[in-house]
Amino acid sequence: MKKIIALLAIMLLFASSAAYAEHTNDASYIYDFWGNANNSMGAFELSSVIDNTNMPEDISIKGINDIYVHNGRISLIDTAQNRLNVFTETYEFVTSVKIVREPSGKIVVSEDTGKQMILNGPEGVYATDEYIYIADTGNERIIILDANTFAYVREITRPENMVGVTLFKPSKIAVDESGRMFVVVKNSTEGIVELNEDGSFSCYFGVNSPKVNIIDYLWKSMASAEQRAKMSKVYAPAFSNVQTDNEGFVYAVTLDTASENMVFRMNSKGENVIRLFGYSEQLGDLVTPTNTEQSRFADIAVSDYGVYALLDTAKGRVFIYNFDGNLLSIFGGSGDIKGTFKEPTSIAWQGDSLIVGDARLSSAYVFTPTDFGKLILEAEKRYNAGDFEAAAQLQLEVIDMNANYDHAYVSIGKNLLMEDEYEEAMVYFSLGNDKTYYSKAYAGYRNIQIQRNFIWFAIVFLLFVVWILRGEYQYNKRQRQLEEL
Repeated sequence: MKKIIALLAIMLLFASSAAYAEHTNDASYIYDFWGNANNSMGAFELSSVIDNTNMPEDISIKGINDIYVHNGRISLIDTAQNRLNVFTETYEFVTSVKIVREPSGKIVVSEDTGKQMILNGPEGVYATDEYIYIADTGNERIIILDANTFAYVREITRPENMVGVTLFKPSKIAVDESGRMFVVVKNSTEGIVELNEDGSFSCYFGVNSPKVNIIDYLWKSMASAEQRAKMSKVYAPAFSNVQTDNEGFVYAVTLDTASENMVFRMNSKGENVIRLFGYSEQLGDLVTPTNTEQSRFADIAVSDYGVYALLDTAKGRVFIYNFDGNLLSIFGGSGDIKGTFKEPTSIAWQGDSLIVGDARLSSAYVFTPTDFGKLILEAEKRYNAGDFEAAAQLQLEVIDMNANYDHAYVSIGKNLLMEDEYEEAMVYFSLGNDKTYYSKAYAGYRNIQIQRNFIWFAIVFLLFVVWILRGEYQYNKRQRQLEEL
C-alpha cells in the first residue's frame, strides 16, 4: 500500500509539473523532423510590462490592439479608449492622441464630415521617420500625423477611384519606402488595398485563396446553372494584418483557417514567395490527431535580418522563424501565469526584443532574448550578412547549450558544404535530419572520391574490358575449331 501511495504521489507530481510547464513561459518547445514537440531551452523571457503604471493619472489603457516600433519609439493603439499612446524605448510615456490637433493646438475639423477630428475605434498604427499613420477604423479613414510633433498632416478617406464593393474601413496599415500604403480593410475579400503616396487607389494586392473542398467542387461541376446560382458562394478569406520589410516585400497573415495559406511574403506582383524550407510547410502548431486546432495568426513582426515572429491568437503562442522558414523557437501560451496571454493582438520587434500586446489584459509585454536566444539571433544576423563561418561558430555554441537543436546542425552543415567539406557536412546534416542537403553533400563527396580514385576506377574498367574481350576471343576460337571438325 505504501508503494502504491508513493507511486501515485510521484505521478501527481509529474502531472502537476507538466501542467505548470505547459502554461509558463519556460515551456518552450520546438518540432523535430518527425513532427514531435520536444522541450527546448527558452529563447525569450519576460523582462518588462507596459501598462497603466507607465501612464499619467488622467489617462488609462483599456486594451492594446496594435503595436509599432520605429526609431526607438513605441506606438500603441488602444481601441477601447480611442487613443494612440507613445512611449520611449525605455517605456516612458511621451504623449497620447485622441483628439487630433493642428500644429497651433487647434482641434482639426474634418473636411469630409465637417466634424471635429476625434479617433473612433482605431485598430492600426505605422510609423516612419516623418509620419505616424493611424487606421481610424470607426471613422473609415487614415489619419497621418507628424512623427515629431504629433500634429495633423492630412486624412485619407475612401479614394474616388477605388473599385470593388469593399467598404473602406482600414484596420491595419503598413507603408513602404516609396510611401505606398498597404491597408487591411476590415472584412475585405478582395485583398489588401494598395494606395499611392497621395492617397489615391492603386490596386487590390495579394488576393488570399480559400482551401478547395473536393466534394463541393465535384458537386458544383455536375450541377446546373440554376443550382449553382442557389449555392453559397466561396469568398477569399480576409487578411488580419500586414507588414513590410526592408527589401520592399509585403508580409501578411490571416486568422481564417479556411485560407489555403496562413502566412504570406508577397513580391511586387502580389505573389506569395515565402520560403518554407524547414521540416514542415505548415507554420505554427502542427495539426495532429492529438492537436486538431490550427494556428490563427493575428500579427507578424519582421526583423531587419529576415527573422520573423508570428503571433498565434488561438493558443497565445509566438512562433519565430528565419528567412528560410526554419523554426527557431516557440514561447508563450494562454493562461493566467506570468508570461502567458489572454487575448494577444499584436507583436513588434524592439531591437532583438519582442513586444506582445494583449487587449484583455490591457498590457504590452516585453520579452528579451535569453543567452540561448541571443546566440540564435546573432547566428541568423551573421548568416544573413554572408558571414557564414561566424554563423557556424555561433551554432556550435548553440549545440553546447542544446544538443537537440536540429537547426544548428543543419546551419553548420551548410557552411561546411560551401567549403567543400562534404564528408563532415554529411555528418552534421545527418544529425540535423536534413535529407535534402545530405543528398547534396553526398553527391559532392561521391564526385571527389571518383576524382581521387579515377586511376583505380580506370584500371578496374580496363581489366573488365580485357576480360570481356578475352572471353569473346576464346569463344570465337572454340567456334572455329568446332566448324573445322
